Formats: sequence, structure tokens, C-alpha cells
Amino acid sequence: MTAAHETAPACAAGPTVRTVLGDIAPAELGICDAHDHLFLRSPQLPGQELADTGAAAAELAAFRAAGGAAVIQWTPYGMGRFAGELPRLARESGVTIVAATGLHQAAHYDPEVLARKRVRADLAGLFVAELTEGIGTAEEPGARPLAGMIKVAGGFHGLDRHARYTMAAAAEAHLATGAVIGVHLELGTGALDVLDLLCGELAVPPDRVILGHLNRSPDPVVHRMAAEAGAYLAFDGPSRANHATDWRLPDTLAALVDAGFADRILLGGDTTLATARSVNGGPGMRYLLRGHRRRLELALGAGVVTRMLTENPSRAVAAEWPSAALCLRPTLSASPP
Repeated sequence: MTAAHETAPACAAGPTVRTVLGDIAPAELGICDAHDHLFLRSPQLPGQELADTGAAAAELAAFRAAGGAAVIQWTPYGMGRFAGELPRLARESGVTIVAATGLHQAAHYDPEVLARKRVRADLAGLFVAELTEGIGTAEEPGARPLAGMIKVAGGFHGLDRHARYTMAAAAEAHLATGAVIGVHLELGTGALDVLDLLCGELAVPPDRVILGHLNRSPDPVVHRMAAEAGAYLAFDGPSRANHATDWRLPDTLAALVDAGFADRILLGGDTTLATARSVNGGPGMRYLLRGHRRRLELALGAGVVTRMLTENPSRAVAAEWPSAALCLRPTLSASPP
């Protein structure tokens, strides 16, 4: 191994948040929806695609009017990110947008997407390229914004071969770039299995992992263990408006706050259906900052909730990004599923 490979990649001074318009200081992020989707396409959601740029612009305008300043879009590779539209939407709306690289569960892709050579042979390289060189494919022409996070997914109560493959690639990309890894937990389950794999086997620091959808499995013991491990806990989904566990959320968060883990909690809307958008009569992204925020403030206090919407996401997604030329890839080889 050469001396260059023994040296960590050179980074800018201090952590920054990588947005589709460039890197910013974490303090500039403002009120943040830490998990949402402006665009999304999946064979599991036929007829509900988020593929209307006008509707996305209207959602951002409504979110901005409600006091929102930033959105972390968790839509990963191959799911219709409309990456080339994101810089324009950010400029026109005044809302900061962070885009994602990564790969979801196999069920969310047509087989030809998973069969692509880059996905099967060098998934970590794909993630690193989108984080340091820009997102741009035949399906996503135009501007090449940088991704600012990695999104992967677990299975229901476990990790299948596809999940292990994508998480190994995510870990490799994290170690090369510092990017945070956001994890879709199916129905909120499998959090501890994910931490065992990412942080135990693959050497990702726990504070570089965001566990998504924990509100869907309101298990206070798992929540406490994940927080004690040092991971960020995302409670998201109010834009769905009918989630059966939402009524438990104030008590769930209060227990974590009382235990000293207020700094581990992130809040997001997770709009995944066209009918959930406010422009189509649904609650939309703005609901996070309207009824949902007010409800949580009554239980937790306005100051605590504001920190969950500002300081916590700004720490969670910030990284000390290396230059593209110095993204040295460690060897954490994984076999494609």
C-alpha cells in the first residue's frame, strides 16, 4: 500500500452540508424536513408517481410559506429523482435541497435497473461518483448536482442478501467521503440488525447513520438502544396522515427526550404518493410544520422541537467532504445479490 492510500482524504475545513446548489455551513440549513420526496417512482406504487415538476414546485412553495427552509430528499438511484430539475427548484423556491444517492429494496426496481453493470459490479463506486462528481445518467440528463447523503434499505425484521450488498457499498462510500447513511427500515423494524452490520461489521460510526421510519414500530426499548448506540433516529411520515402509530409519537419522543436523547431525533414528512401532496388535496410537506409540529410542541416544548428541526439535521447530514480526486476507496468488497 502506498503512502497516499494510508492518508485520509483531504477535506475542507469543518463539516458542510452538500446541497444541490453547493456546500453550505450547517447553520445555514434552517428549518429542515429531514426525510421527504419531491420525486419518486416505484413499480410498487403504480399510478402514484411523484413525477410532476410543477407539483414539486408548488409543494416547495407551500413548505416555504409554512416556515420551511430545507428538504432532504431520500429518493435514491434509479427511482426517478429528476436530479437535473433539483437545482432550478431550489433556486426558484428558496428552499435548500439535499439529494441522495443509494439503492432501495430490490422490489422498488424493474429488473433491468438492478442488472446494470455499474449496479452489479461497482455499486460503491456509483455512490462515490454521485457524491463527489454529480448525479447524471441517460435517465437524468441536464444539470449534475452532487448527492449529499446515501440511502439504503433493510427488509422486514431482517437483512436479505440485497440489503447486505447495498449496505456494504454504502459503508464503503461513507468511508471514502464521510457521507451520512440513511436507512429505510421496513415498517420500522430491524434497527439493531442494521447497526450491527453497518457499525459493527462495516466500521461506520453510529453518528453517521440515520434510522428511518422508527415511528412505524413504536418499540421504546429498540429506540433507546439505537439512541444509546449513537445513531440518529428519524420519525417521519406525517404527510401520509393516516399512519396507525402517529398518535403514540408525542409519548415516544418524550421518553427519548427525558432519557437525554433529544439531540438524536430527526423529523420528516416522507411524502411518497401523488395523492399525499397538498396540491392534490393531501397533507403534503407543509403539514410537518403545521399540525404535526404544533402537536409535538404541546408535548415536548417549542424549543425542543425547533432543535429537532434545525440543529439535529444540520449535524446529521454535514460531513467533511474530500475532493473528488482524493476519494480513496477502502476495500470492503461485497458480492452482488
